[in-house]
Amino acid sequence: MTTNLAIKEAGPALFQQYGKAFQEKIFQGLAIDKDWAQQMHEVMKPHYFELKYLQYLCEKYFEYFDNYRCFPTMQLLIQMVAGDLTGEGSDGILRNQIVQFIHRMRGNPHPEDLPYVKDKALDFCKRQAFKEALTTAVELVQGDKFESVVDLMKQAVSVGMPHSVGHDFFEDIEARFQEIQRITTPTGLDFLDEKTILDGGLGRGELGVVVAPTGCGKSHWLVQVGSAALRQGRTVVHYSFELSEVLVGKRYDANLTNISVNDLLENKDRVKDFYEDNELGNLIIKYYPTRTASVNTIRNHLEKLKFRGHIPSVVIIDYADVMRSTKAYEALRHELMLIYEELRQLAGDFNVPIWTASQSNRAGANADMVGLENMGEAYGKAQVSDFVLGLSRKPEEKDKGYGRLFVAKNRSGRDGMQFHVKIDTARSKFSKMDMQEVADMDPKNIMKKTWNEVKRAKKELDNGE
Repeated sequence: MTTNLAIKEAGPALFQQYGKAFQEKIFQGLAIDKDWAQQMHEVMKPHYFELKYLQYLCEKYFEYFDNYRCFPTMQLLIQMVAGDLTGEGSDGILRNQIVQFIHRMRGNPHPEDLPYVKDKALDFCKRQAFKEALTTAVELVQGDKFESVVDLMKQAVSVGMPHSVGHDFFEDIEARFQEIQRITTPTGLDFLDEKTILDGGLGRGELGVVVAPTGCGKSHWLVQVGSAALRQGRTVVHYSFELSEVLVGKRYDANLTNISVNDLLENKDRVKDFYEDNELGNLIIKYYPTRTASVNTIRNHLEKLKFRGHIPSVVIIDYADVMRSTKAYEALRHELMLIYEELRQLAGDFNVPIWTASQSNRAGANADMVGLENMGEAYGKAQVSDFVLGLSRKPEEKDKGYGRLFVAKNRSGRDGMQFHVKIDTARSKFSKMDMQEVADMDPKNIMKKTWNEVKRAKKELDNGE
């Protein structure tokens, strides 16, 4: 406990002017955003906090970073606190304050406040560091140490800045010859996940889009992708802006258990047994009404999930075209372009792949192949996306459960390929058709087959007579 008293006496509690709630939000930001915490480590001292339990937590948090060059998880931090403050002679009041604070963070996180709090706190600490540098500079000038003043002020200006300065071409030459590992989440379809196309699936920080006319199966595709990730033990966060959470959940049930969505109710025990017998990842389904959720809404919800221990492996958004833009424009295409740009940024910030869907234009409804030119309202959506998959189904194909996937854009491998697929909407499943099935779809072969059947029937009648 003497360590904390020393910290308290080291200087004034500079954050006291902001109040208790703001100070607690500062530490919450440190716990959630490790990159920001590293910036703050250069400019903030634990004694800046007015509250003793925040001083203690901040000291432990930064002390761990100094020792291991990474920050502890909240669970590990709790264990560290429990180990230090449990037993005879420990500060029970401080321990209880910490426990209550952690419960408040978990029960009412409100991460939408954090961007403002982080900006305000970082600016304040940088100004404080600059003031301290000025004070030291005066002493150096009085001692005629002018060169040291220049170095000191340069350092004061740079503290609190992001650490990465970019790729130094000549200094970092070895890095370019090391194998870059691209961490992917599979689609569950081998012909897309193969090395020459997606090389394992959609990668972290990438945006994948399936483009199709209305009613073609965009939502089923997104469930297919989410289910494949669950089978890999990944954490999936699925946002729906049209279908309810329960209906989306039933589609996942049908895909994972291979039971038709219409038969789930009669097979409730089979569904439960399946989940007990099989190890899957975690699935969070969140519904927002159409045009009410923006990318900032999704960001805040992901921050809240992250704080509660749900770290997403893949984010699915059904679908981006019906989201609300963070900025109003006269033309809808500008709003859609902004939404896709922000989604791409979100994928990078959270280091996850994001799958979404886009409505095709009218021409796509009758097209044999849906491509980039069919992305409705804003062609710029294609420019932002890393992987674009066109899905087309004509009425006669819908009736037979057929469709076509076209790789319209691919930053990770080949594109321009078309695949004939079977689409089981009762189970939200896609599978590749074999050559015979594709041949049977050809109108010429259908006519030939029909004509042969007619001739065979006529021959049987003639033989019967």
